Amino acid sequence: MSEEKLPESHGSAGDVAAHGDAFADPGLPAHEPRRTDIDERAAKRAERQVSLMFVVSMLATVGFIASYVAIDPDKIVYIFPLGHVSALNFALGLTLGVALFMIGAGAVHWARTLMSDVELPAERHPIEADDEVRADVIEQFKTGAAESGFGRRKMIRNTLIGSMALVPLSGVVLLRDLGPLPEKKLKETGWNEATPVKPLQLINMSTSLPMKADDIVIGSLTFAMPEGLHVHDEDFQQAIAKDALMLVRIAPDDIKDDRSREKGFEGILAYSKICTHVGCPISLYEQQTHHALCPCHQSTFDLADGARVIFGPAGHPLPQLKITTDEKGFLVATGDFEEPVGPSYWERAR
Repeated sequence: MSEEKLPESHGSAGDVAAHGDAFADPGLPAHEPRRTDIDERAAKRAERQVSLMFVVSMLATVGFIASYVAIDPDKIVYIFPLGHVSALNFALGLTLGVALFMIGAGAVHWARTLMSDVELPAERHPIEADDEVRADVIEQFKTGAAESGFGRRKMIRNTLIGSMALVPLSGVVLLRDLGPLPEKKLKETGWNEATPVKPLQLINMSTSLPMKADDIVIGSLTFAMPEGLHVHDEDFQQAIAKDALMLVRIAPDDIKDDRSREKGFEGILAYSKICTHVGCPISLYEQQTHHALCPCHQSTFDLADGARVIFGPAGHPLPQLKITTDEKGFLVATGDFEEPVGPSYWERAR
Protein backbone atom coordinates (compact mmCIF):
# COMPACT_ATOMS: atom_id res chain seq x y z
CA MET A 1 0.00 0.00 0.00
CA SER A 2 1.08 3.58 -0.51
CA GLU A 3 3.01 5.46 2.17
CA GLU A 4 0.26 7.99 2.76
CA LYS A 5 -2.06 5.18 3.84
CA LEU A 6 0.26 3.82 6.50
CA PRO A 7 -0.96 4.59 10.03
CA GLU A 8 2.41 6.15 10.96
CA SER A 9 2.03 8.87 8.34
CA HIS A 10 -1.14 10.15 9.98
CA GLY A 11 0.48 10.99 13.28
CA SER A 12 -1.29 10.62 16.59
CA ALA A 13 -4.37 12.12 18.10
CA GLY A 14 -2.36 13.76 20.85
CA ASP A 15 0.61 13.37 23.14
CA VAL A 16 0.67 12.00 26.61
CA ALA A 17 0.42 14.75 29.15
CA ALA A 18 3.72 15.63 30.74
CA HIS A 19 3.80 16.79 34.35
CA GLY A 20 6.50 17.54 36.83
CA ASP A 21 4.41 15.84 39.51
CA ALA A 22 5.16 12.10 39.48
CA PHE A 23 1.66 11.38 40.82
CA ALA A 24 -0.24 13.44 38.30
CA ASP A 25 -2.68 11.77 35.93
CA PRO A 26 -0.60 10.95 32.83
CA GLY A 27 -3.70 10.91 30.62
CA LEU A 28 -4.31 8.50 27.77
CA PRO A 29 -1.63 7.37 25.32
CA ALA A 30 -1.78 8.79 21.85
CA HIS A 31 -4.34 7.10 19.62
CA GLU A 32 -2.79 5.31 16.68
CA PRO A 33 -5.10 4.91 13.66
CA ARG A 34 -5.40 1.41 12.24
CA ARG A 35 -4.95 0.59 8.59
CA THR A 36 -8.68 -0.13 8.26
CA ASP A 37 -9.47 3.33 9.67
CA ILE A 38 -7.78 5.11 6.80
CA ASP A 39 -7.89 2.62 3.93
CA GLU A 40 -11.34 1.54 2.74
CA ARG A 41 -9.81 -1.31 0.75
CA ALA A 42 -8.32 -2.71 3.94
CA ALA A 43 -11.68 -2.26 5.68
CA LYS A 44 -13.46 -4.14 2.90
CA ARG A 45 -10.87 -6.91 3.10
CA ALA A 46 -11.43 -7.20 6.86
CA GLU A 47 -15.20 -7.27 6.28
CA ARG A 48 -14.81 -10.17 3.85
CA GLN A 49 -12.59 -12.03 6.32
CA VAL A 50 -15.16 -11.65 9.12
CA SER A 51 -17.98 -12.73 6.82
CA LEU A 52 -15.93 -15.73 5.68
CA MET A 53 -15.53 -16.85 9.30
CA PHE A 54 -19.30 -16.64 9.85
CA VAL A 55 -19.91 -18.58 6.62
CA VAL A 56 -17.46 -21.28 7.75
CA SER A 57 -19.41 -21.45 11.02
CA MET A 58 -22.64 -22.02 9.09
CA LEU A 59 -21.02 -24.74 6.98
CA ALA A 60 -19.65 -26.42 10.10
CA THR A 61 -23.13 -26.47 11.65
CA VAL A 62 -24.51 -28.06 8.50
CA GLY A 63 -21.61 -30.54 8.68
CA PHE A 64 -22.54 -31.32 12.29
CA ILE A 65 -26.11 -32.21 11.30
CA ALA A 66 -24.95 -34.18 8.25
CA SER A 67 -22.44 -36.15 10.37
CA TYR A 68 -25.12 -36.97 12.91
CA VAL A 69 -27.39 -38.34 10.20
CA ALA A 70 -24.86 -40.07 7.96
CA ILE A 71 -22.18 -41.59 10.22
CA ASP A 72 -22.79 -44.97 11.86
CA PRO A 73 -22.58 -44.61 15.66
CA ASP A 74 -20.62 -47.88 15.86
CA LYS A 75 -17.98 -46.89 13.29
CA ILE A 76 -14.42 -46.67 14.67
CA VAL A 77 -11.61 -44.91 12.78
CA TYR A 78 -7.91 -44.35 13.43
CA ILE A 79 -6.89 -40.70 13.68
CA PHE A 80 -3.31 -39.74 14.49
CA PRO A 81 -2.40 -38.97 17.25
CA LEU A 82 -5.70 -39.78 18.95
CA GLY A 83 -5.71 -43.43 17.98
CA HIS A 84 -8.90 -45.39 17.45
CA VAL A 85 -11.90 -43.19 18.16
CA SER A 86 -15.59 -43.08 17.37
CA ALA A 87 -16.02 -41.53 13.94
CA LEU A 88 -19.33 -39.98 14.95
CA ASN A 89 -18.04 -38.42 18.15
CA PHE A 90 -14.96 -37.05 16.40
CA ALA A 91 -17.02 -35.55 13.57
CA LEU A 92 -19.56 -34.00 15.94
CA GLY A 93 -16.88 -32.53 18.18
CA LEU A 94 -14.84 -31.17 15.29
CA THR A 95 -17.74 -29.56 13.42
CA LEU A 96 -19.36 -28.07 16.53
CA GLY A 97 -15.98 -26.75 17.73
CA VAL A 98 -15.32 -25.10 14.37
CA ALA A 99 -18.82 -23.59 14.30
CA LEU A 100 -18.46 -22.00 17.73
CA PHE A 101 -14.82 -20.97 17.25
CA MET A 102 -15.53 -19.22 13.97
CA ILE A 103 -18.32 -17.16 15.51
CA GLY A 104 -15.98 -16.06 18.30
CA ALA A 105 -13.01 -15.44 15.99
CA GLY A 106 -15.17 -13.46 13.59
CA ALA A 107 -16.55 -11.30 16.39
CA VAL A 108 -13.04 -10.61 17.74
CA HIS A 109 -11.66 -9.78 14.28
CA TRP A 110 -14.64 -7.51 13.65
CA ALA A 111 -14.07 -5.65 16.91
CA ARG A 112 -10.30 -5.29 16.43
CA THR A 113 -10.35 -4.13 12.82
CA LEU A 114 -13.65 -2.40 12.08
CA MET A 115 -15.27 -1.23 15.29
CA SER A 116 -14.12 2.00 16.88
CA ASP A 117 -11.04 1.58 19.11
CA VAL A 118 -10.93 5.11 20.55
CA GLU A 119 -10.48 4.93 24.31
CA LEU A 120 -12.80 7.14 26.32
CA PRO A 121 -12.33 7.71 30.05
CA ALA A 122 -15.37 7.21 32.26
CA GLU A 123 -15.44 9.00 35.59
CA ARG A 124 -16.71 7.07 38.59
CA HIS A 125 -20.19 7.98 39.65
CA PRO A 126 -22.88 6.80 42.06
CA ILE A 127 -24.63 3.52 41.22
CA GLU A 128 -27.95 5.24 40.74
CA ALA A 129 -27.98 7.09 37.44
CA ASP A 130 -29.84 10.33 36.90
CA ASP A 131 -31.76 11.22 33.77
CA GLU A 132 -28.77 12.91 32.20
CA VAL A 133 -26.57 9.83 32.65
CA ARG A 134 -29.24 7.49 31.30
CA ALA A 135 -29.69 9.68 28.27
CA ASP A 136 -25.91 9.71 27.82
CA VAL A 137 -25.75 5.90 28.01
CA ILE A 138 -28.48 5.57 25.40
CA GLU A 139 -26.66 8.03 23.18
CA GLN A 140 -23.39 6.11 23.63
CA PHE A 141 -25.16 2.89 22.74
CA LYS A 142 -26.51 4.43 19.57
CA THR A 143 -23.08 5.83 18.74
CA GLY A 144 -21.44 2.44 19.35
CA ALA A 145 -24.02 0.70 17.19
CA ALA A 146 -23.37 3.20 14.41
CA GLU A 147 -19.58 2.91 14.72
CA SER A 148 -19.73 -0.90 14.71
CA GLY A 149 -21.05 -0.76 11.19
CA PHE A 150 -23.70 -3.39 12.00
CA GLY A 151 -26.31 -1.59 9.95
CA ARG A 152 -23.96 -0.37 7.24
CA ARG A 153 -21.90 -3.51 6.70
CA LYS A 154 -24.67 -5.82 5.50
CA MET A 155 -22.36 -8.70 4.61
CA ILE A 156 -21.12 -9.02 8.18
CA ARG A 157 -24.59 -8.52 9.62
CA ASN A 158 -26.24 -11.16 7.43
CA THR A 159 -23.54 -13.79 7.87
CA LEU A 160 -23.48 -13.22 11.65
CA ILE A 161 -27.25 -13.65 11.86
CA GLY A 162 -27.00 -16.79 9.71
CA SER A 163 -24.26 -18.39 11.81
CA MET A 164 -25.98 -17.52 15.11
CA ALA A 165 -29.28 -18.89 13.80
CA LEU A 166 -27.78 -22.19 12.65
CA VAL A 167 -25.64 -23.03 15.70
CA PRO A 168 -28.64 -23.79 17.99
CA LEU A 169 -29.72 -26.44 15.48
CA SER A 170 -26.83 -28.56 16.76
CA GLY A 171 -28.52 -28.78 20.15
CA VAL A 172 -31.90 -29.49 18.59
CA VAL A 173 -30.44 -32.36 16.58
CA LEU A 174 -28.88 -33.84 19.72
CA LEU A 175 -32.36 -34.10 21.26
CA ARG A 176 -32.87 -37.01 18.88
CA ASP A 177 -30.51 -39.00 21.11
CA LEU A 178 -33.07 -38.98 23.92
CA GLY A 179 -34.33 -42.24 22.50
CA PRO A 180 -36.53 -43.70 19.78
CA LEU A 181 -39.66 -41.80 18.84
CA PRO A 182 -42.62 -43.08 20.86
CA GLU A 183 -45.06 -43.15 17.93
CA LYS A 184 -48.00 -45.21 19.32
CA LYS A 185 -45.88 -47.32 21.66
CA LEU A 186 -47.04 -45.42 24.75
CA LYS A 187 -50.71 -45.67 23.80
CA GLU A 188 -50.76 -49.43 23.25
CA THR A 189 -49.69 -52.44 25.31
CA GLY A 190 -49.34 -56.14 24.65
CA TRP A 191 -53.03 -56.48 25.43
CA ASN A 192 -53.95 -54.70 22.18
CA GLU A 193 -53.86 -58.06 20.41
CA ALA A 194 -56.87 -59.20 22.45
CA THR A 195 -60.29 -59.03 20.81
CA PRO A 196 -63.73 -60.35 21.83
CA VAL A 197 -63.36 -63.01 19.12
CA LYS A 198 -59.77 -63.92 20.02
CA PRO A 199 -59.15 -62.99 23.68
CA LEU A 200 -55.83 -63.28 25.51
CA GLN A 201 -55.46 -65.39 28.63
CA LEU A 202 -54.18 -63.85 31.86
CA ILE A 203 -51.00 -65.67 32.92
CA ASN A 204 -49.96 -65.75 36.57
CA MET A 205 -46.53 -64.10 36.78
CA SER A 206 -45.48 -66.36 39.66
CA THR A 207 -46.47 -69.72 38.14
CA SER A 208 -46.56 -68.83 34.40
CA LEU A 209 -49.91 -70.66 34.23
CA PRO A 210 -53.33 -69.42 33.13
CA MET A 211 -55.75 -68.56 35.91
CA LYS A 212 -59.36 -69.36 36.61
CA ALA A 213 -61.72 -67.14 38.53
CA ASP A 214 -61.67 -69.56 41.46
CA ASP A 215 -57.90 -69.01 41.79
CA ILE A 216 -58.51 -65.41 42.89
CA VAL A 217 -59.92 -65.19 46.42
CA ILE A 218 -61.43 -62.12 48.05
CA GLY A 219 -58.73 -59.95 49.62
CA SER A 220 -55.85 -61.36 47.54
CA LEU A 221 -53.52 -59.54 45.17
CA THR A 222 -52.19 -61.42 42.13
CA PHE A 223 -49.94 -60.24 39.32
CA ALA A 224 -50.55 -61.27 35.71
CA MET A 225 -49.23 -60.81 32.18
CA PRO A 226 -50.64 -61.60 28.71
CA GLU A 227 -50.22 -65.04 27.19
CA GLY A 228 -47.39 -65.28 24.69
CA LEU A 229 -45.08 -63.18 26.83
CA HIS A 230 -42.24 -65.16 28.41
CA VAL A 231 -39.70 -64.21 31.05
CA HIS A 232 -36.84 -65.31 28.81
CA ASP A 233 -37.90 -63.13 25.87
CA GLU A 234 -35.31 -60.55 24.85
CA ASP A 235 -37.81 -57.70 25.13
CA PHE A 236 -39.57 -59.03 28.24
CA GLN A 237 -38.56 -56.15 30.52
CA GLN A 238 -39.70 -53.54 28.04
CA ALA A 239 -43.01 -55.32 27.45
CA ILE A 240 -43.83 -56.05 31.09
CA ALA A 241 -43.25 -52.38 31.93
CA LYS A 242 -46.59 -51.72 30.18
CA ASP A 243 -48.38 -55.09 30.29
CA ALA A 244 -48.16 -55.92 34.01
CA LEU A 245 -51.52 -56.38 35.73
CA MET A 246 -52.59 -56.63 39.34
CA LEU A 247 -55.75 -58.61 40.05
CA VAL A 248 -57.84 -58.11 43.14
CA ARG A 249 -61.11 -59.68 44.09
CA ILE A 250 -63.56 -57.50 45.97
CA ALA A 251 -67.05 -58.40 47.12
CA PRO A 252 -69.32 -57.02 44.38
CA ASP A 253 -71.33 -55.02 46.91
CA ASP A 254 -68.14 -53.23 48.01
CA ILE A 255 -67.30 -51.98 44.50
CA LYS A 256 -68.35 -48.33 44.39
CA ASP A 257 -67.86 -47.61 40.68
CA ASP A 258 -70.43 -49.24 38.38
CA ARG A 259 -68.24 -48.92 35.28
CA SER A 260 -65.38 -50.60 37.08
CA ARG A 261 -67.67 -53.42 38.17
CA GLU A 262 -68.76 -53.98 34.54
CA LYS A 263 -65.14 -54.28 33.39
CA GLY A 264 -64.45 -56.94 36.00
CA PHE A 265 -65.72 -60.46 36.41
CA GLU A 266 -67.60 -61.49 39.56
CA GLY A 267 -65.69 -58.93 41.62
CA ILE A 268 -62.29 -59.66 40.02
CA LEU A 269 -60.77 -56.37 38.83
CA ALA A 270 -57.68 -56.08 36.63
CA TYR A 271 -55.72 -52.82 36.92
CA SER A 272 -52.42 -51.71 35.45
CA LYS A 273 -49.58 -52.35 37.85
CA ILE A 274 -47.74 -49.23 36.64
CA CYS A 275 -48.16 -46.11 38.78
CA THR A 276 -49.46 -43.08 36.91
CA HIS A 277 -46.95 -40.78 38.65
CA VAL A 278 -43.50 -41.83 37.37
CA GLY A 279 -44.12 -45.45 36.38
CA CYS A 280 -43.10 -47.39 39.50
CA PRO A 281 -44.59 -50.88 39.95
CA ILE A 282 -47.35 -50.97 42.55
CA SER A 283 -47.19 -53.93 44.91
CA LEU A 284 -48.69 -52.89 48.27
CA TYR A 285 -52.36 -53.64 48.92
CA GLU A 286 -54.49 -52.92 51.97
CA GLN A 287 -57.07 -55.68 52.14
CA GLN A 288 -59.56 -53.94 54.43
CA THR A 289 -59.61 -50.56 52.64
CA HIS A 290 -58.98 -51.87 49.09
CA HIS A 291 -56.23 -49.28 48.72
CA ALA A 292 -53.15 -49.90 46.55
CA LEU A 293 -50.03 -47.98 47.55
CA CYS A 294 -47.09 -47.10 45.30
CA PRO A 295 -43.86 -47.62 47.30
CA CYS A 296 -41.94 -44.87 45.48
CA HIS A 297 -43.88 -41.72 46.33
CA GLN A 298 -46.87 -43.06 48.29
CA SER A 299 -49.53 -42.42 45.67
CA THR A 300 -52.62 -44.25 46.89
CA PHE A 301 -55.42 -45.63 44.70
CA ASP A 302 -58.85 -46.85 45.77
CA LEU A 303 -59.32 -50.05 43.76
CA ALA A 304 -62.96 -50.31 44.87
CA ASP A 305 -63.67 -46.93 43.29
CA GLY A 306 -62.16 -47.26 39.82
CA ALA A 307 -58.56 -46.93 41.16
CA ARG A 308 -59.22 -43.26 41.91
CA VAL A 309 -56.25 -41.33 43.35
CA ILE A 310 -56.94 -40.53 47.00
CA PHE A 311 -53.43 -39.46 48.04
CA GLY A 312 -50.05 -38.61 46.57
CA PRO A 313 -48.69 -37.03 43.38
CA ALA A 314 -50.23 -39.39 40.80
CA GLY A 315 -52.22 -37.48 38.21
CA HIS A 316 -54.94 -39.91 37.19
CA PRO A 317 -56.46 -43.31 38.12
CA LEU A 318 -54.90 -46.62 37.18
CA PRO A 319 -56.22 -47.87 33.81
CA GLN A 320 -58.47 -50.91 34.10
CA LEU A 321 -58.53 -53.88 31.73
CA LYS A 322 -61.84 -55.46 30.79
CA ILE A 323 -61.78 -59.18 31.60
CA THR A 324 -64.10 -62.18 31.41
CA THR A 325 -63.70 -65.97 31.16
CA ASP A 326 -63.46 -68.27 28.15
CA GLU A 327 -65.29 -71.53 27.57
CA LYS A 328 -62.77 -73.35 29.80
CA GLY A 329 -63.24 -70.91 32.66
CA PHE A 330 -59.86 -69.20 32.30
CA LEU A 331 -59.64 -65.45 32.82
CA VAL A 332 -59.13 -63.60 29.55
CA ALA A 333 -58.89 -60.01 28.30
CA THR A 334 -61.01 -58.91 25.36
CA GLY A 335 -59.13 -55.71 24.49
CA ASP A 336 -56.48 -53.21 25.47
CA PHE A 337 -56.66 -50.53 28.15
CA GLU A 338 -58.88 -47.62 27.19
CA GLU A 339 -56.27 -45.14 28.48
CA PRO A 340 -52.45 -45.28 28.13
CA VAL A 341 -50.74 -46.84 31.12
CA GLY A 342 -48.10 -45.11 33.22
CA PRO A 343 -47.25 -41.43 33.68
CA SER A 344 -48.65 -38.56 31.69
CA TYR A 345 -46.92 -37.27 28.56
CA TRP A 346 -47.51 -34.43 26.10
CA GLU A 347 -49.57 -36.33 23.56
CA ARG A 348 -51.73 -38.10 26.14
CA ALA A 349 -55.39 -37.32 25.69
CA ARG A 350 -56.17 -37.49 29.42
